[in-house]
Amino acid sequence: MHSLRKETRTLQDLEFHSENFQQLQALIFAVEEINKNPSILPNITLGFQVFDSCNVLQKDLEGTLQALTGYSWPIPNYRCLDSTLAAVIGPYVSTPSIMLAHILGLLRYPQVSHSSTTSLLSNRKTFPSFFRTVPSDAFQSKGIGKLVLLFGWTWVGLLALDNDYGQIGIQLVKQEIIKAGACVAFSETIIMSQPDRNAKHIVKVIKESTATTIIIFSLPADLAPILEEMLRQNIYNKMLVGCHGWSASSLFSDGKYSKIVSGTIGLAFSSGTIPGFREFLNKAHPFRGIAKPWLKLLWEDTFSCQFLDKTNSTGPKEVPTKECTGEESLESINNNYNDVSSLRRTYNIYTATHIVAKALEDLKNCNNGYDMIPDKTCLDILHFQPWQLLKYIKKVRIMLNSGRELFFDKNGDIPAIYDVVNRKLSPDGTTKQVKVGSYDSTAFFGQVLTINTSAISWGTEDQQIPVSVCSQSCPPGFRKAPLSGKPACCFQCIPCPHGEISNTTDSVDCMKCSWDEWPNLRKSKCIEKNIEYLSYDDPLGAALTTTGIVSTLVPVLILRLFITYKETPIMKANNYSLSCLLLVCLSLCFLCSLAFIGYPQHEKCLLRQAAFGLVFTLCISCILAKTILVVLAFMATKPGSKLRKWTSRSVSYMFISICFFVQFLLCLVWLLRAHPFTEYNIQLRPDLIIVECNNGSPTAFWSVLGYLGLLATISFIVAFFARRLPGNFNEAKFITFSMLAFLSVWVSFIPAYLSAHGKYTEAMEIFAILSSSWALIGCMFIPKCYILLFRPNMNSKIQLIKRP
Repeated sequence: MHSLRKETRTLQDLEFHSENFQQLQALIFAVEEINKNPSILPNITLGFQVFDSCNVLQKDLEGTLQALTGYSWPIPNYRCLDSTLAAVIGPYVSTPSIMLAHILGLLRYPQVSHSSTTSLLSNRKTFPSFFRTVPSDAFQSKGIGKLVLLFGWTWVGLLALDNDYGQIGIQLVKQEIIKAGACVAFSETIIMSQPDRNAKHIVKVIKESTATTIIIFSLPADLAPILEEMLRQNIYNKMLVGCHGWSASSLFSDGKYSKIVSGTIGLAFSSGTIPGFREFLNKAHPFRGIAKPWLKLLWEDTFSCQFLDKTNSTGPKEVPTKECTGEESLESINNNYNDVSSLRRTYNIYTATHIVAKALEDLKNCNNGYDMIPDKTCLDILHFQPWQLLKYIKKVRIMLNSGRELFFDKNGDIPAIYDVVNRKLSPDGTTKQVKVGSYDSTAFFGQVLTINTSAISWGTEDQQIPVSVCSQSCPPGFRKAPLSGKPACCFQCIPCPHGEISNTTDSVDCMKCSWDEWPNLRKSKCIEKNIEYLSYDDPLGAALTTTGIVSTLVPVLILRLFITYKETPIMKANNYSLSCLLLVCLSLCFLCSLAFIGYPQHEKCLLRQAAFGLVFTLCISCILAKTILVVLAFMATKPGSKLRKWTSRSVSYMFISICFFVQFLLCLVWLLRAHPFTEYNIQLRPDLIIVECNNGSPTAFWSVLGYLGLLATISFIVAFFARRLPGNFNEAKFITFSMLAFLSVWVSFIPAYLSAHGKYTEAMEIFAILSSSWALIGCMFIPKCYILLFRPNMNSKIQLIKRP
């Protein structure tokens, strides 16, 4: 007779738990199924012994030693029965499993647990003979951590039992969520030694905490007092995340806790189906079968009746219930006992039984080649040592009904696969568990955690994902700044500095845009900077362009007029050739203003200041030559004067050439040593790229401008002293006014130019060019045009020599 040990977990010593009894029935069903199958261990009958520890460690130890001894009381290292003990299945909880694994490991008895999940049991050196048909909590903790972060819950509370299962499991979860950037708002312990499980203190912490998501590592019976206290204090706005210990339990399916647990999400053991199991469950009878004591408890609990031959085992009732007859039918009801739609622990114990049977079959048939005796025959299935079966269990592989192959790794663990379950509220006020996803550690990267979020019921009125954060997320354009003395998840949002952006939510740092980019208004992305220069499309540029073009035509029209009247006395008296040259130069002055408008290309930057300086030098040189000629001409009229030879046309042209050549040398040195160039100015306005011409050498620029000022000043002084020379139409008067206006414009230009920036710098220079050019035309040529067109009587030799 082979003995398989099974322990049933109950809520309280005298309270019956139909879910756990269903697990016992699964073991019985599996043993009968194996014994009836001729292809599995033919001519061998499996047997079992069952112990109910009532969740008392001493009874766990007592039951194990009785199984090892084969007698009514334990005798260490002694076995009274001839039947071979193959393996021990159980216990239900991790802490008893650890205790028994120490004992069974010494004797190398295989131990297969269907529910113990603590990661401590994966230590092969400490527990060499322990196996389990459920994944280790190390995987569950990673799965819960990923689940919490998937929904953006970065501020969570932790609640765990004060045993190995709860404390180790919650510590692993804590490590996972902290490693992923989430934070723990509080961590409380469910004290199992207290009748109320420390519920009042725990619920007070839950109520006062700003965390809305609570991860709970507990078993159903120990969580019930906590939910009871939450119900009493009307705390319904918390999102509970469950471990496999309670997330799929039917204890909370009734309407009592529906407001609290509705919307709960968590991990549960992968479910499976057992063909024919429901029929087996419904055939149970309280007066027949090997589980009669438990069947009577099931009967009384299911049909709310009482067997009169004994005291009601589920506890005294104030009002006697109806009598149980045994004729009641389990098929007529649907409860936790005969619900086989989603078998989890029940399926695991069924699987554990088949694993032991498969290992025994492999041992009998020498399938893996282990332990063949010297005559090349296999071991005697009726007489073998525990360590010999242990070798076969390590290598066992069975195919589950789902099509997945189950096997043990080097630590005695199976591949971690969980169902993600969600509690949905039913119309009748109860809740039921619905699978909404899965966590498969063996899946490809990116497919480990898969969830159908549209199938999740969140238990809230708007059915939106609950928010559980210490601080609201920082939108793009802001960065997170930690709060002193607070966890990393508690922060304040600070706008990114000028020139920097953050393009993700909850960005830790802002990043700078490249030199040619600038943040948008929300500082969420970099956009290309606007390029600014004095363009033809700009209203200011268009106005100056129009003015420059129109102004260019004015000297041409005046020149045309002068050519028409070139033989008249006024034209001859005022040096006709120099006047024509001056008009051409003024037309070029107006024209060179256009070089300062448009995109500052390299060639344009290189030539425009030099062209401006040379053209204006030529213009002022002409005026200076005219002024000096006026003075020389007057002085040459005196008897015996030797200055007559200096009044020739060639002398004036030579004088103009000398003045022009000096400016030409200045410009040549400027262009060769430190020429102007195109510059992208991003310092003046960080949000703009101001394209402008850098003059290269400020000294050279001001030297060119200063030389122009020098010529104009000399011309002004000479003209000023010559203004009272005899003659009715003395041109020195008009030169004086023109030079005064010219100097006034350029003296005013200096502070305006130095204070202007960007395109306005070019605009100021253009304005000075146009204004000074118009000053010369207005003061020197308009009076002549007036006489030529409107006062022809003054255009005579008599009038010219007549004194005013």
